[in-house]
Amino acid sequence: MRTSLILIGLIIVAALLGPLAIEWRYDAIDWSMVRGPPFTGDHLMGTDSVGRDLLARTLVGTRVTLGVAAAAALVSLVVGIAWGAIAGWRGGRVDEAMMRIVDALYALPFMFVVILLMVVFGRSILLVFLGIGAVEWLTMARVVRGQMIALRERPFVTAAEAAGTRPAMIVIRHMLPNLAGVAIAYLLLTIPQVVMIESFLSFLGLGVQEPMTSLGILLKDGADDMDIAPHALLLPGLVLVTILLCLTRAGEKLRDRFTL
Repeated sequence: MRTSLILIGLIIVAALLGPLAIEWRYDAIDWSMVRGPPFTGDHLMGTDSVGRDLLARTLVGTRVTLGVAAAAALVSLVVGIAWGAIAGWRGGRVDEAMMRIVDALYALPFMFVVILLMVVFGRSILLVFLGIGAVEWLTMARVVRGQMIALRERPFVTAAEAAGTRPAMIVIRHMLPNLAGVAIAYLLLTIPQVVMIESFLSFLGLGVQEPMTSLGILLKDGADDMDIAPHALLLPGLVLVTILLCLTRAGEKLRDRFTL
């Protein structure tokens, strides 16, 4: 897990600071170098089909993809914990009604909803992460509910109730801190899912729009030029696979450690 977190940290630092050290901006066009191979001129990793620096675009695209994923995962975390905590604590009919709503939302075709939102409200990064986060909280809510039901049987909760502590304070002071580990674990597992969704939407042209870029856009462009410029696909593909593997491994390790 430590190696996975170190690799993710290095990728984040490179995405944030790397573009500052590169001469070419991600949207600057070098008309003398189109589909240039790696280690050619000022372009360390070559250029794309219109002469834009591939390394700069990969770093910026990684930043955008991780930013969208982090924002959507944060929405998932906040909404999922609140929903699951209330359902698990209250129990009975309240729990039944709230979880039936979760089941109903699970049945909705996510891609259709996102496409509909894009048509009605236009395409924007904000809409992308709000739409993704509005769906990804469902799993978090189920996990938190299960953990809350297990925690309610613990002696410290019974002691707090016997002492006359208000239910809201019991949840905030005693139960949510005990949920922090498993919530973080599932947050790390949520981010790879969001990264895949964002990349898929951008690959279809429904996510981030040009001249801004993301890993999904870079993969689409690389796939189009795979026969004549394979390096344009290999670099963003390697970054995406590394992110997904590292976050998934770290999340699974934390989940196994903290799940009650």
